[in-house]
Amino acid sequence: MQCKQKQVLNAKAAGPDAGDAWTWTAICADTKLIVSWAVGGRDAGMAHEFMHDLAGRLANRVQLTTDGFNAYLTAVDSAFGIDIDYAQLVKVYGEDKGLKPRERKYSPQVCQGIKVNTVTGEPDADHISTSYVERQNLTMRMSMRRMTRLTNGFSKKLENLGHAVSLHFMYYNFARIHQTLLITPAMAAGVSEKLWSLEDIAALADGRSN
Repeated sequence: MQCKQKQVLNAKAAGPDAGDAWTWTAICADTKLIVSWAVGGRDAGMAHEFMHDLAGRLANRVQLTTDGFNAYLTAVDSAFGIDIDYAQLVKVYGEDKGLKPRERKYSPQVCQGIKVNTVTGEPDADHISTSYVERQNLTMRMSMRRMTRLTNGFSKKLENLGHAVSLHFMYYNFARIHQTLLITPAMAAGVSEKLWSLEDIAALADGRSN
């Protein structure tokens, strides 16, 4: 928002939303449905809020994989208790030694290994993965101008970013045919029987404004 977190103190007229904002997403590996999402800080309070929202949207016991963010441990326990099969997949990153110093500036670190921690229940080792949500993060970045790195297309207000993310996931879940499924994630999950159009989504927004 407005500027990066490390630049907030020196930024001119930095507003209350200035600094980093994170998009939290939970995806169903089978249907590719984005079950829950949120926009906010990367902290324990946001993790707690996000996991409780996710738990409230699920009818059955599920297997859950998160990254190694420590706040997930207490958040998942608070939201699900023992009624979940939960594992953390921790990736170890490091610099690509083959790049020149100037090339490393904008190059992401490379994954040098992973560590799997079983936290609750008995998660199936073959399905402990964060690959689907990582691919979804790429889809989100490619689909929204606000996520483009090194540009001025970012949101200036947290509220505006939240609206943009909501529109993206509404379109992704209900109007965008998944290339593998050949239907939308919402149809695959059984929460919608039709392919939504942009006009259908716009009508929802118009209805809320009336």
